[in-house]
Amino acid sequence: MSFQEFLKWVHPEDRERVALSVKESVSGLRDYAIDYMIVRADGGERFVHIEGEVLRDELGRPLRAFGILQDITERKGAENTLRQSENQLRLVIDTIPAMAWILLPDGTMDFINQRWLDYTGLSLEEAIKEPTRSMHPAEIPRVMEKWGRDMAAGEPYEDEMHLRRADGEYRWFLIRTVPLRDEQGNILKWYGTSTDIEDRKRAEEALRETQAVLARVTRATVVGELTASIAHEVNQPLGAVVTNAAAGLRWLDGKRPNLNEARQALQRIVRDGNRASEVVARIRALLKDGTPIKTQFNVGEVIAEIVALTEAEAQRRQVSVQTRMESNLPRVTADRVQVQQVLVNLMLNALDALEEVIDRPRILTIRAGTDSPNSVRVAVQDTGIGVDHEQSKRLFQAFFTTKPNGLGMGLAISRSIIEAHGGRLWMTPNDGPGVTFQFALPVQNGGAA
Repeated sequence: MSFQEFLKWVHPEDRERVALSVKESVSGLRDYAIDYMIVRADGGERFVHIEGEVLRDELGRPLRAFGILQDITERKGAENTLRQSENQLRLVIDTIPAMAWILLPDGTMDFINQRWLDYTGLSLEEAIKEPTRSMHPAEIPRVMEKWGRDMAAGEPYEDEMHLRRADGEYRWFLIRTVPLRDEQGNILKWYGTSTDIEDRKRAEEALRETQAVLARVTRATVVGELTASIAHEVNQPLGAVVTNAAAGLRWLDGKRPNLNEARQALQRIVRDGNRASEVVARIRALLKDGTPIKTQFNVGEVIAEIVALTEAEAQRRQVSVQTRMESNLPRVTADRVQVQQVLVNLMLNALDALEEVIDRPRILTIRAGTDSPNSVRVAVQDTGIGVDHEQSKRLFQAFFTTKPNGLGMGLAISRSIIEAHGGRLWMTPNDGPGVTFQFALPVQNGGAA
């Protein structure tokens, strides 16, 4: 068979390439090895792989060639299928609404999808060479310390951080990375994604600001409901100040001024003035507009302050307020004013429920104790009219109220406050009349009272 006859069996698209390869082999440039398609007599097309060598005489002139030919149609089909799958996977990875990457077991960058490159404006080489380049400089130490710790432990990694966009703007991202392991549990690669959560962060901040405004409105409403109680609390020490001042003047106006009695009267004036000042300070604290400040404090102290603040209101409604607190309560870490707000709201709700009771004693009991080694529980229990089953399902929904003039925000805000501190607030019906509202706050740092 001549070479030209041989070429007739080669697919037209491959003839020029095959001819060139044979020519280079005959010329001694390289051995003959090539993949190409042939056309069979029945018109069918097959992929073949051929390898050959040219034998030469002493002068280097070609004498003959020999080689092998292998049908590789199935292998080529499998390679094409794999290539299509890889292209499709690459397309999916590049178009998913997240930035994705692959790391080697030691944390070295191995792959970055196109969305990452588009967002950061970095080239593939820059992104692989400087993987922290798009991070906020102030966050790099914290992020790398956490990543190093989780990678060493072989644990999935999750964090929130800022990543710089191509235009220089930093946006919030949720970063997640998980390990791929072999059958022996060895880490082969790390797969990770970065999801833009900037809009979610802004929505959360707007929600916090709205809740803060509603909380201040609720506090102002509560203070309005306590006007009579506040007036009583202030008038008591002020009345005592006037009485002691008059007594002091009498002791000084006598023929023989009694300086000792006058001094004691002045001391009582100072004491009662401080009492009035403390009442005003508590009201100002409830109404203050500012960022929540978490401090460590004893819940029992806050309960005592709120009981004192609502004492006159309870007396006006003929309610007996009882407190039962465990000794040596652990200190909680929370915003004191917000916890006061929750307690005031729960106590006023209890007083409202008790005001309609006419056939039994009106008793409001506040308990505080350890719910577990890691939390303190406060319970506000009343013997009031209770809550029916349908109402109980909606008690903590915003704008739901059972009061004719209620806003329906007190319990919703109270629950959001407690949950923001890592605690929980719930209601349970009593075995007898009334209900009990309880909240638990976590104990941090194990601080004792």
